[in-house]
Amino acid sequence: MNPSILEQEARQDSGGVSSEHRSFGFRPAFRNTETGRVYAARFADGRLAPVHTIDGLPDEVVVARSVCGKALSLKSSVQSGFTRNGRFYDHDQAAAYLARRLADSRPRAWA
Repeated sequence: MNPSILEQEARQDSGGVSSEHRSFGFRPAFRNTETGRVYAARFADGRLAPVHTIDGLPDEVVVARSVCGKALSLKSSVQSGFTRNGRFYDHDQAAAYLARRLADSRPRAWA
């Protein structure tokens, strides 16, 4: 995984962009599928990021850094997604959750 893959995922994300997920309590995150460990998306300085960014991820999942230390790519086992109430959702799971919530909130016509 690298920044260009994240951009591609954001364009294809059937659940909408991170800002739409945020209103439902979703926060951008990453999961290492080998270990199950989940990492919040963070800026390089450690602050929580409002979008998927790999700069703040630990060395255990980063496979390449620039000479100045910027993360360039991650292990192939790292998956982007979201956390909500302590649970990790991949993009499809988050999209399905949002679709259900939006469907539940639509006014229903009475016969």
